[in-house]
Amino acid sequence: MDLDAFRALEPLCWRAPSAHNTQPWRLRYEPEAIRVGWTAAHTLPAGDPTGRDLRLSLGAFVETCLIVAADADLHLQYVADHEDQWVGWLQPAEDRYPTPFRATDVWERRTDRGRFSAGPDPEALAAVDREARQAGGEVRVVPQADRLSALLRTADRHLYADPAVTAELRRWLRLDPTHPNYHTDGLTDRCLALSRPVAMGLGAALAAYPVLRPLGLPRLLAAADDPLARGGTVLALVAPDRLDQAGQIEFGRVLMRCWLTLHTAGLATHPLSQLIDVAVTRTTLGTLLDVAPDRLLHVTRVGRPTRPAPRSARRVAGGGPTYGPT
Repeated sequence: MDLDAFRALEPLCWRAPSAHNTQPWRLRYEPEAIRVGWTAAHTLPAGDPTGRDLRLSLGAFVETCLIVAADADLHLQYVADHEDQWVGWLQPAEDRYPTPFRATDVWERRTDRGRFSAGPDPEALAAVDREARQAGGEVRVVPQADRLSALLRTADRHLYADPAVTAELRRWLRLDPTHPNYHTDGLTDRCLALSRPVAMGLGAALAAYPVLRPLGLPRLLAAADDPLARGGTVLALVAPDRLDQAGQIEFGRVLMRCWLTLHTAGLATHPLSQLIDVAVTRTTLGTLLDVAPDRLLHVTRVGRPTRPAPRSARRVAGGGPTYGPT
């Protein structure tokens, strides 16, 4: 196995998505294979206490690695092997990983929190649902958009009311280009689609959180934005019943394929994970969809973007000149 050839592709593999753009994954190169794991310092123990988003991001990373390797004609396969902070191996395979996606799709896909001119058409919806059903899940359109806005505000209010969750968010926010990690990781003002005054105001409010929290800051922050007003359709990824932790990693691979399917159809995604991070809104959403709440794995707003979204930062840099515009 040509480990150096794959190592050169790492900047593209790091384009996989992760909650708060923490990029939790890590690779360890060994003589005959590459071990895939995660780094505790890049997880979200307060905002993601069950590790669901961590495992989804690890699965998305594995799928991204396989796609990027296949496009370079490197024959790799993933073999699950869960131990401590390791989840499996990228090993040599006889054949190229079968995928319709290219490294250019990985490079150009972006999370987009901006305005959408329209939601996905029936063909795109059928394509992502088909992808999920092949793994025993499904993709559902979330109805009642007016009620969903209220649910979003409720979820945001609960999260902002939690000092540990808010402190964690603040740790990963990059609201000023002078932040030392602005070009490395986290959520930048540009990727959050915040104007300079709004970014400065949010930073000041969070800095004063201990004082302002009992005065109603969580409610004000929750009411400050309604992403559903920017258009699109909300989709939920529904897992099979009793999906275990290893299964969540596999569904992270499914999620990555769904996102790339939407991307190649000219659509973008904006995750709304807070809806299933809070117990009360997760239960309500499960009722809306007639699905057991613990089967809800991911929720995202999907639509046709009106302008290109900024590219989020990555800890492993490079890849741009070969695989598309920056």
